[in-house]
Amino acid sequence: MTPMIRVENLSKRYQIGTRGRRDYWTMREAIVETATLPWRRLRGWLSRGKDGPDAGVNPPGTLWSLKDVSFDVEPGEVIGIIGRNGAGKSTLLKVLSRITDPTTGRVELRGRVGSLLETGTGFHHELTGRENIFLNGAILGMTRREITRKFDEIVAFAEIEQFLDTPAKRYSSGMYTRLGFAVAAHLDPEILLIDEVLAVGDVAFQKKCLGKIKEVGRSGRTVLFVSHDMAAILNLCTRTVVLANGKVDYAGSTTEGVKRYMDMAGTVQAADLDLSGHASRRRGYKPHIKRIRMLNRQGKVTDRFQSGDGMTVELTCDPPAPVAAPQFALGVHDWMGMRVFTLGSYLSVTELPTLQGPTKILCRVDELPLLPGRYTLSLSLGIYHDHFLDGRDHDRLLDVLDHAVVFEIEPGDFFGNGRTPRAGLGCVLVRSQWRKDEN
Repeated sequence: MTPMIRVENLSKRYQIGTRGRRDYWTMREAIVETATLPWRRLRGWLSRGKDGPDAGVNPPGTLWSLKDVSFDVEPGEVIGIIGRNGAGKSTLLKVLSRITDPTTGRVELRGRVGSLLETGTGFHHELTGRENIFLNGAILGMTRREITRKFDEIVAFAEIEQFLDTPAKRYSSGMYTRLGFAVAAHLDPEILLIDEVLAVGDVAFQKKCLGKIKEVGRSGRTVLFVSHDMAAILNLCTRTVVLANGKVDYAGSTTEGVKRYMDMAGTVQAADLDLSGHASRRRGYKPHIKRIRMLNRQGKVTDRFQSGDGMTVELTCDPPAPVAAPQFALGVHDWMGMRVFTLGSYLSVTELPTLQGPTKILCRVDELPLLPGRYTLSLSLGIYHDHFLDGRDHDRLLDVLDHAVVFEIEPGDFFGNGRTPRAGLGCVLVRSQWRKDEN
């Protein structure tokens, strides 16, 4: 069977920093730069030789975002692309979407490509939702007749009927995401590329999108799905490609790929960790949460707890601007990336004071109901809003770190009967009462 996507020795190099550290260019310099660009590119191509991007010495200030990436995707496959921040996932999708050209290597695409890479991509803020559907569809290569035929389905999926003729600049980020995904998924591209945008939507929208992705895969179309949500990857993807430092670290079984991803450096086992420049911070978010410490019931800093132990998570925040009505969430995941439970200040109806300057926030768990094993902790800070244009409740996220830190649960006498539950019984320990019904 001929692959829908074939990637062969794909590499992409970027120039970083400012050329010569100059703050401006004269008109003469700009003209000379433009006139000599083809010759400099030819000289660079000839100097690379036949050994790929690692041949010779790289010019200073360059970064290889992708290095000799190769894989095939068969028709109807839903492929997960996972890796730490900066691994090259978004660059790969931009090359496949023809947004940027590769430095070396080649890509074969057998079909029309629809892509949803960032919230609002392909939209014009001054145009209405109706006009942006036609604009975005045209950008994806659809004819006006195709867009008209699918128009009602797109609007119904995006749930923006009431605001169809409202300028897009008045839309919330959730409305942008719903409309963008609806256009990309309903205009029948043979290949659909999705880059982490589902994290912006609410829970109901995410469920609808995951169902649509499954439907697209069953229809014989091909999907490449980039996400930090390992539960979604395990649920949707038939195979997974793991990227690390621009290279393919693993390609194959999704279960094994997720294990490889969770074992990668960047998810750190440390009871006291600086998060200012941590690799797990989700792209586009500024560091509001600067440090995390984990303490046991005795107040000792540790990353090892027993089943049933108490735990306190101490977050040090120093936001760039005051944050009123902050809402924190801690997500506990098992070693396969599945969310076990969530600790949220909004779930406990706790009103926290405005964050201004260095502030410490404490979250205490009196009893950890976890079986022995390794777990990861994800962190988020948001502001609760209920006045968006679409009338829904929203959390505007300010900082998100996925699987930022690892902690260990060791066997403990959770039930107080001298027996320590062992791994393999699930993830969560629950107390229960048993008796014979005498009636």
